[in-house]
Amino acid sequence: MTARLTIPDLAGKRVLVTGASTGIGAAVARALGEQGAHVAIHYNSSRAAAEEVARDIVAGGTKAPLVEGDVSDMKATARVVDAAATALGGLDGLINNAGGMLGRVALAEITDEQYDKVMRLNAQSVLVASQAATPHIKKAGGGFIINTTSIAARNGGSGGAVLYAASKGFVSTLTHGLAKELIGANIRMNAVAPGVIATPFHERYSSPEFMRTVVASIPQGRVGTSEDCVGAYLFLASTALSGYIIGQVIEVNGGQYMP
Repeated sequence: MTARLTIPDLAGKRVLVTGASTGIGAAVARALGEQGAHVAIHYNSSRAAAEEVARDIVAGGTKAPLVEGDVSDMKATARVVDAAATALGGLDGLINNAGGMLGRVALAEITDEQYDKVMRLNAQSVLVASQAATPHIKKAGGGFIINTTSIAARNGGSGGAVLYAASKGFVSTLTHGLAKELIGANIRMNAVAPGVIATPFHERYSSPEFMRTVVASIPQGRVGTSEDCVGAYLFLASTALSGYIIGQVIEVNGGQYMP
């Protein structure tokens, strides 16, 4: 693991990370554990990978209960949040990270079923999880919610990814709107927008030729890694570091997009 500065106010925090078995979610969950936080590891189908993340965190001396559920289902999403709060004895923070493209689909081929799948997973899940987590975080005296949006919310995505891009646009707008509402309860909502990150996401949906083209458009000259994203999440989780940052989206993309 990459050595990090210690962020004292994260120690002992109780955090749910959705989509924490692989990719960015797994990296963020491990990083929070390194900071002394207790982390509920959400997964849907990748139990073995989730167990590996949990083992790493527990080895560092903090709690890492597993919570399973399909966050594209509203009732299951609420159950995941409540199960995490029960396992951790409350919640100080939520990281809405679960999501996916679910295939590259051209406009002419978009069906009602595809639309519903993408929007439920990427957009609805963030809304429902935030709604379910808010009472728990209020009870803790306040805390944070960090949403994972995407560079696609800014540039419309690449070929066949328009639904994914639109769903992430929803997440970015939701972040701005709910941040205004929730800060009255001392809950800070912000977001991180990763660019092109080397995760299972692109292994599934992006060809080597596509990735070479993308790299040529990134000033830093490479795609990002999950570890490249971690610092933004830790920064936004820490009141000491970002206590006056509300409703913002931090772009992590190697300079590919500069708003």
